[in-house]
Amino acid sequence: MPKEIKKINFTQAVGRRKSATARVRIYKGKGKSSVNGLAPEKYFPNPLAKDVWLTPFEIIDQKSDFFFSAKIIGGGKKGQLKALTLAIARSLAKLDKEYGPLLKKAGLLTRDARIRERRKVGMGGKSRRKRQSPKR
Repeated sequence: MPKEIKKINFTQAVGRRKSATARVRIYKGKGKSSVNGLAPEKYFPNPLAKDVWLTPFEIIDQKSDFFFSAKIIGGGKKGQLKALTLAIARSLAKLDKEYGPLLKKAGLLTRDARIRERRKVGMGGKSRRKRQSPKR
């Protein structure tokens, strides 16, 4: 007899910032949000960080109607936080077409493409350093 498979509806999206990548699944209903298996408040202990990842929910006035699970790899804490915010905003925009313009107006659907410049060969280990030219 086959086991009954419980189907859970979610919307997922990916957010990136610098070298951090966040994969987020947003679920409708009540539940506990998690980032890499921890509560978001524990993963980002800075009190200012809570305001950042809650911003997409506050803009659409649906803070208590959704919860999410996120897997974040790479980067530092600030880059991870921005990647998480972008991923949450993208998945909310996918979920309902009415949320897209609100999030776009707030600037949450724009990917910040600035990344670290790679090191070049012959530059003494730096990306923009040049050899000093000899005098005379």
